[in-house]
Amino acid sequence: MAKRARTTRTSRAAKRRPAARKRTRPEARAKKPGAENAGLKRKLAESVAQQAATADILKVIASSPSDVGPVLQAIVESARELCEASDAVVLLRDSDNLRFSEHAGPVAINLDKWPIGRGWTAGRAYLDQKPVHVHDMQSEEGAEFPDAKVLGQSTGSTIHTVLSVPLLRGKESIGAILLRRTEVRPFSDKQINLLSTFADQAVIAIQNARLFGEVQTRTRDLEEALERQTATADVLGLINSSRGDLAPVFDAILQKAHALCGVANGSLQLCDDEYVRAVAIHGVSERLANILRERRRIAESPNIKGLLAGQRYVQINDARETNAAILRAAAELDSARTLLCVPLRKEGRLLGMIVAARHEVKPFTAKEIGLLENFAAQAAIAIENVRLFDQVQAQTRELSQSLDDLRTAQDRLVQTEKLASLGQLTAGIAHEIKNPLNFVNNFSALSGELIEEMKDVLSATSLDNSRREELDEITQMLKSNLEKVVQHGKRADSIVKNMLLHSRQGSGEHRPVDINAIVDESLNLAYHGARAERTDFNITMQRNFDPSVGLADVYPQEITRVLLNLISNGFYATTKRKTEAGDGFEPTLSAATKNLGDKVEIRIRDNGTGVPEEVKEKIFNPFFTTKPAGEGTGLGLSMSHDIIVKQHGGTIDVDTAPGIFTEFRIVLPRAGSSVIKSGEQP
Repeated sequence: MAKRARTTRTSRAAKRRPAARKRTRPEARAKKPGAENAGLKRKLAESVAQQAATADILKVIASSPSDVGPVLQAIVESARELCEASDAVVLLRDSDNLRFSEHAGPVAINLDKWPIGRGWTAGRAYLDQKPVHVHDMQSEEGAEFPDAKVLGQSTGSTIHTVLSVPLLRGKESIGAILLRRTEVRPFSDKQINLLSTFADQAVIAIQNARLFGEVQTRTRDLEEALERQTATADVLGLINSSRGDLAPVFDAILQKAHALCGVANGSLQLCDDEYVRAVAIHGVSERLANILRERRRIAESPNIKGLLAGQRYVQINDARETNAAILRAAAELDSARTLLCVPLRKEGRLLGMIVAARHEVKPFTAKEIGLLENFAAQAAIAIENVRLFDQVQAQTRELSQSLDDLRTAQDRLVQTEKLASLGQLTAGIAHEIKNPLNFVNNFSALSGELIEEMKDVLSATSLDNSRREELDEITQMLKSNLEKVVQHGKRADSIVKNMLLHSRQGSGEHRPVDINAIVDESLNLAYHGARAERTDFNITMQRNFDPSVGLADVYPQEITRVLLNLISNGFYATTKRKTEAGDGFEPTLSAATKNLGDKVEIRIRDNGTGVPEEVKEKIFNPFFTTKPAGEGTGLGLSMSHDIIVKQHGGTIDVDTAPGIFTEFRIVLPRAGSSVIKSGEQP
């Protein structure tokens, strides 16, 4: 029937050819090149689209070596689009059927498995290993595929044209690709060839996934062996680094056993002549953990009896079938079923055991038992290391005493550095204090002159309106000047008091201090000291004080020393960055306070050179400095750390970004006192 249809189409085409040859008019000949160009363009566009689709599928194959799904989905979508089908289906062999795998298109698929038989187009293509093309399933030609016709009816759509191409791996069929159309429109030879190309790509993807799976299996075996070796090396490394502390070693052993041997939970237990107890537990419920941590007699643990008798290990297939109380408790409280007990031995003496439990009845393999035995040997090494470690504690105490002596000497050196720095600071402030004192003197003299002028005016004439206005103006000026006198007088008085305070030795008294005030005074002192050393020094200082920060019980002199040190370091860093950056850079230092309830926070931040990461870890170490020789001793930050942490019980941290900023954060406790707000009397 199909042959007759093709013959009919051929004869009709032949009848049309003479008519085509009669087109000899000039205008007909002129149109022919344009038609040919349009055809060439259409063919070129089709070729480009096919190549792009093939390239896209190859990319998906390369990016999904282990998952064939995305590749097959890309194939059915491209096949449907380029072959102009209503839908496209990939079917893969599953025993005696072709299993539905991927689909693209609006036509429904109501069967998961399609029989491999010649009554199905896909089944025949699979069996004959060549394409099967039915032009019209609803004609006599489709009568050979009654099952396929029924399938089309079950989808709710009438299927007419069907093309099935087999998936061939060598000489073996592994599936088929099916294209369907809901109208009578046979597929062209190019489309059939294109679908065959897609079929080859699908086979490549399936083969890749199979090979990838085999490689993955082998890789997993190698990785498992490597993981076991790595676990052993990790535990040994932990033993070397934790000679005086067994807890990290035991915890690591149980974690490795849990990960590598598939155990639900486990414990590491130590024993003496009569008792045993758990010293490390992993994954055990809290109720059972409390029981295991308590000392219990060895006689109550039948598994330990076997280990004492010299057994290599004791394996209990099902804890529910035992009469031992501890094992029944493990079964009832923690759903333990299969248990494995591996001994820890040293020179034939039983030190303890590793107990691994599973929630199902599943005996441990020889490989898993060997790994746990290896862990047990490592635990015994760790125990022996602790014994040896205890033997050298006497020498360690002697070294600690020597270290204390060294720290005492260091404290003396720190005190010397404090006094030297204080002398320099005092000299600078004494020089700088002349400015506000001169200010006070000048305005005092001027106020005196205004008073005299007012007297002259009053004595020379009577007080008419103009004189009254003049007198009022002079009086107002006098009041303003006197206010400035008072302001700068207080400033000078504050500077003098702080100079006297910092010239004394010792920490001074421990008393409530207004945190905002002490930070503000420190900023002023540091600024005047810097100006005394360099008259061209200039910096923008920002204050962000929390009004509710209140008072804190501190040693004011020591806290001021810390703040002066941090602020001076900020001045140094910003000056250095300005020297490197030039006039476009504006040095800035900010100070902020914050109320943290029973604590107070102080932040000193500058936009200087910052601190590199490798330097940040050492900045609080004594004698460490990055300043040139003669500009720093490396004791400032170490002294500040001791004052904040050791003397006041607070914290000092640093946050920095090289070339951007450095910020020190100080947190001080209020020494347990109630919060006292600024302005109140303690």
